[in-house]
Amino acid sequence: MRACLASAVAVAAAATLALTGLPGLTLSADAAPGKKPPNPGMPCRDYFDLAEDLQAIVELPEGDASRAKSQWDTYEYVNPGKKYDGLGAPSEDDIKRLQKEAKVPPKSRPVDRIWWRWIKAREKNPNAFGDFTHWRDNIQIKNTGNDPRGKAFEKKIIKDHGLVGDDWICQKEFDFVDPDTGETHRRKLDAWNQRTGKGLEIKSNGSPDTRQKPGDIAWSKQKDSPVKSLKYVFAEPQDKAARDHLNELKKNAPGKVTEYNYRSRKVELAPGGGVRDKTTTLQPPGSKGVTGGGAQDLIRESRPNPKAMKEFLDRKNAADPYRLQPKGPGGVDFSTLELRYIGKPVKGKGVDYSFSAKEVPEDTAGWGGKEKAQLINDAFFTWLALTPEKFWVNLNPDQPDKIMDSAFGKTDAGRVLLEADLELKKDFADAMNPNKRPEADQYWKSLPRNSDGVPCWFQVRNWIEPDTAVVREENGGIHILDTPLKVQAQYLKIDNMPGDPYLCEFDEAEKKATEDRMNRLIMPEVERRVNTDPRYADLRRVYTARVAAEFIRQQDAASPTDYHKVINSNDASSWPLRGENKDWTRESVYQAYLKSLREGEEQWEHDAGGGPYTMSVGGVDFSKQPKRNMSKLRFDTEHRHLPRETKASVRTLADNTKDGDANLLLLGGNTVTSDVSGDDTPDPGPDPTPEPTPTPTDPDDPTDKPSAPATPPASGGSSGGSGGKYEQDPDGDLADTGTGTPVGLIAGLAAALAAVGGGLVWWKRRRTADQE
Repeated sequence: MRACLASAVAVAAAATLALTGLPGLTLSADAAPGKKPPNPGMPCRDYFDLAEDLQAIVELPEGDASRAKSQWDTYEYVNPGKKYDGLGAPSEDDIKRLQKEAKVPPKSRPVDRIWWRWIKAREKNPNAFGDFTHWRDNIQIKNTGNDPRGKAFEKKIIKDHGLVGDDWICQKEFDFVDPDTGETHRRKLDAWNQRTGKGLEIKSNGSPDTRQKPGDIAWSKQKDSPVKSLKYVFAEPQDKAARDHLNELKKNAPGKVTEYNYRSRKVELAPGGGVRDKTTTLQPPGSKGVTGGGAQDLIRESRPNPKAMKEFLDRKNAADPYRLQPKGPGGVDFSTLELRYIGKPVKGKGVDYSFSAKEVPEDTAGWGGKEKAQLINDAFFTWLALTPEKFWVNLNPDQPDKIMDSAFGKTDAGRVLLEADLELKKDFADAMNPNKRPEADQYWKSLPRNSDGVPCWFQVRNWIEPDTAVVREENGGIHILDTPLKVQAQYLKIDNMPGDPYLCEFDEAEKKATEDRMNRLIMPEVERRVNTDPRYADLRRVYTARVAAEFIRQQDAASPTDYHKVINSNDASSWPLRGENKDWTRESVYQAYLKSLREGEEQWEHDAGGGPYTMSVGGVDFSKQPKRNMSKLRFDTEHRHLPRETKASVRTLADNTKDGDANLLLLGGNTVTSDVSGDDTPDPGPDPTPEPTPTPTDPDDPTDKPSAPATPPASGGSSGGSGGKYEQDPDGDLADTGTGTPVGLIAGLAAALAAVGGGLVWWKRRRTADQE
């Protein structure tokens, strides 16, 4: 029986050579019918080396079925090609050297073997395989993983359902004649019950193999067949091709075709050694990086922009004509990436972490993963490294020298906050336009008038601050469940206003009434944009990273962690401005702010009197962090599967199984654990990544206390300081763990992201020519 299995593998390998022209890449395919009789298969228990008396975990369902969310799980397999996922392209000298070799180098030269195969593939098809990285990821690695992944999932199905009796035969072939065309199609079933005639086709992705479809259709037209019924078992949600194929089969063979949505996620491991791709996400400076994790492969394959991603996916699909590969980065919307879980840090043991991102139809997204993950990582360390009094930004025309702290201004976290301030000004102005929104029209008509009947401009400062956030501590880590932001406005008298303000004196009752109308009629629209608009996605990203960082601060204060030397070191040089923002300056935003003050953001004619008007607004303030503690009962009800899915996401792409939130994906990793089969330590082989950034030099004494609330710039009409007054939250705790002992709130979380300068609202009336 073992000889039979070896023979089957040899046939598959031969088919691979014929299909791809690339030696050593396994790609199973049904053999074409000919004089050779169909393969009789072998008992499933022998094929997968399972015990004859294996007990089923659950019985195989009869009709259409989907596993309950509580049963979703993972399965493992080893992909031999993955051990070289960090291998770079050969040099010109290597190419010239290998071009002289007529055959593939020996196994003792594994790197040369890979390079040689790519060189040959590029010679045959330079358009498809001109890029080594693409060939490495989508040919070399993916093809060597297809067969082990498929076999591992098949074994899981056979094992879980106890299909090890004498009646169950695996890999049996049948010949079916299509009565409409007269063509004979040979079809190999993953499992077949010779007593009942039930056949199983087990798919580790969500799509049938296109080569098998003609055989299925021919079978579905048979009046009599040893295959009495056919059940498709899918590991992933079905794609459109799968649904269309099953619908056709069900139409041809009513009552004989069923589907089983098993929902089990792959965990792809690698052999030891090789040249690995590594990540330093959330690792303290000086770490060598680790391999594996639910996020790493997807982020590695992500491209920087939609055009590059489309080209990558087009080449990927062209290299996978039979759609054998599972879900990839094309179904992940990285523009929504946020840090949603951070585990308990134990010195020397690493930290689990998990991102969330929205799931979208395959091949419609997948770009920007590296940039967004880098921003989260850099913001996380910025919040750890800098002391909280540096977390402010300030747009004020009277204070060009106090835009933001100099160290904070050299980080992407600081850039994001200052740019959000300017963006808020534009959205506030737009939301105030009475010709665009009836609520704005109502607001302007409700303003008090001066003696000339002109509306009295109401001077305010507005700012963004965290709304009631929801977190939950479980097993020592925290789930960051909901982090909404809100926009606030507050009356503020300015003595030195630009332009022609037409101001009035307000008594306290008028101030309060106008504030209330603004918060009721204007703020909800601006707040909606801050919480949902893609322009504020980076702000939301750095905010959740701040929450995670403060949790680490709290844990480090209780017991020193691997982050101890970073915390309050006041050296953020390891996490500088990057990429297209590397030359960004705070002064550039300040100049844009001044331009807006001079020219305004919106202009309109309005019957409120005295128009047209232009206006400028702005400000951000994260100096408060209200929280709502989620009870254990509510967490178990609304997020009962989240701890399991988060744990799975550390190793593979997982789903957030919360009801009504099915399109949310989880992907993460661990800062120490590798994906090497049978080994939990990082691969000591060659490191293809640049040298790690050294630990910050000359750090201040690290703190053993959680960070204190940030200190805003001086407030008041002339300063443009903090938009909101800091108040200690009396209920400032993380969620109750259910033990009766609340987890102490990170004190610095009350300061959330930063106490940032509240850019003042400037309104002015621009006179028309005839008025002048």
